[in-house]
Amino acid sequence: MTSPDALLRLDGLSVSYTSRRNTVRAVRDVSFSVAPGETVALVGGSGSGKSTTAHSIVRLLPRNAVIGSGSVNLGGDELTGLRPRALRAIRGRRIGLIPQDPAVSLNPVLRIGRQVAEVLLLHGLADRRAASIQAVEALAAAGLDRPKVRARQYPHELSGGMRQRVLIAIALAAKPALVIADEATSALDVTVQRQILDHLEHLTRNLGTSVLMITHDLGVAADRANRILVMHHGSIVEQGTPAEVLGAPEHPYTRSLIAAAPSLAAAARPAGPAASVTRAAPRTGTPVAGRGEPLLEAEHLVKEFTTPGASGGTTLFRAVNDVSLSVARGETLGVVGESGSGKTTVARILLRLTSPTSGRIVLDGQDITTASGNTLRKLRQQLQIVFQNPYTSLNPKMTIGAIVAEPLRSFGIGSRAQQRERAATWLDRVGLPKSAAERKPVELSGGQRQRVAIARALVLDPKLVVLDEPVSALDVLVQAQILAQLAELQREFGVSYVLISHDLAVVRRVAHRVAVMSLGQVVEEGPVEQVLDRPRHDYTRQLVEAIPGSLNHRTTEPLT
Repeated sequence: MTSPDALLRLDGLSVSYTSRRNTVRAVRDVSFSVAPGETVALVGGSGSGKSTTAHSIVRLLPRNAVIGSGSVNLGGDELTGLRPRALRAIRGRRIGLIPQDPAVSLNPVLRIGRQVAEVLLLHGLADRRAASIQAVEALAAAGLDRPKVRARQYPHELSGGMRQRVLIAIALAAKPALVIADEATSALDVTVQRQILDHLEHLTRNLGTSVLMITHDLGVAADRANRILVMHHGSIVEQGTPAEVLGAPEHPYTRSLIAAAPSLAAAARPAGPAASVTRAAPRTGTPVAGRGEPLLEAEHLVKEFTTPGASGGTTLFRAVNDVSLSVARGETLGVVGESGSGKTTVARILLRLTSPTSGRIVLDGQDITTASGNTLRKLRQQLQIVFQNPYTSLNPKMTIGAIVAEPLRSFGIGSRAQQRERAATWLDRVGLPKSAAERKPVELSGGQRQRVAIARALVLDPKLVVLDEPVSALDVLVQAQILAQLAELQREFGVSYVLISHDLAVVRRVAHRVAVMSLGQVVEEGPVEQVLDRPRHDYTRQLVEAIPGSLNHRTTEPLT
């Protein structure tokens, strides 16, 4: 459906990817429009064609992508036939793009402020002094604390959520007519997500800026979009207002998306850790009553770093401040909080990837706080991690079988044949076919790669696995599959999880207990139902109220 007075109009767009072996039609005859000041959400699973559609608008496609037919029109100007120089004048100035992955979108050797100012300088919107000032203002508008300090830092000195906000600041710095937000808030916690989306709404209202939102989060689409377009196998299969699409879906694929979305579906709670361990006894061989004895205890953890000062020099920053946690056998502890709250730093301390400034860590009765050398190496068999991004956590040059078997080789467990057999067993346990062992990561989808990461973490039979945002980069259908698989593996093997997440809907679905962190401290802890349904702390209430999908935190009325 297109409108003649639309800011953006796509008519019959088709895009294919070609290779020596075959041609894949990624986008098939897609037509839609975005009106001035309107927010349109393009939703769908991984591989549905939504990102290809968005990137076709600004022609940021791989070399093997071919726009076979169709039209992309922006404010009366046809974009499909523009030469590169003309396109560069539009990118950033008239169309701002917020990409998903800050790990590959920011220059690692340039300071943050310079990267934000660059778009203003390239388009002649400010001189160097004014651009530096406006860059700090853009960082503040995107929700970054201490924007003057952040402007002097490099990308590696910021958390993943902070880096994502830098990308948002870059896209909005020139006040473009259209913003394409490609999973722009998938890496952000719910309160910062709300701030960013509120800011996008503010632009829509006051500046007439249009937003094309690419998202797998149906809760965000429900809250923020004026219209929702559902893509499946390269085509738009359903569209309408949020009430029409999510309230009365007509297409079976739309119904499956809604059923899988943690923020929209009434998810079943996980069985308690006692039930989990009774199904498959823990390593002591005895089922545990109640929570049982803690597998891991962290007592009064403190971690301090030195950071750049606002006017030069350094300052001492306490990222973790007197944190105490415990995890029982067969239990999932969710650790939630805003970006920069200290939750990932705590996870790194628990894994002994970094040492605490002070405090104590006990694993299965053994004090591991100061473990080093061979003792620390042996601990790696008991403590494993599944990282957030399945696209960067796997060695692209290795086969999948070799990746899963690598920990076994590293610790000298079994012969080569036994290692291959055990790796194949674990690939089967996480739902991958035997043929996957001979493939490379690039040949797998994001969900399949995350299954490989899970297999690699569990192949050593660890006691504790830290799940660092394990599904935030995945669409809701794959999310549901991965979460169900993690729960099943926990029931079968009695493994304990520490789930680091900004998505409270995911935590509600899979965790038994939750610890809420703010400014380096645990402000509330307890069973999930108690903490998330009846929060005592004001900060916890803010997190719960910011969960997308209920329409109760919108700050402005949708456009009519």
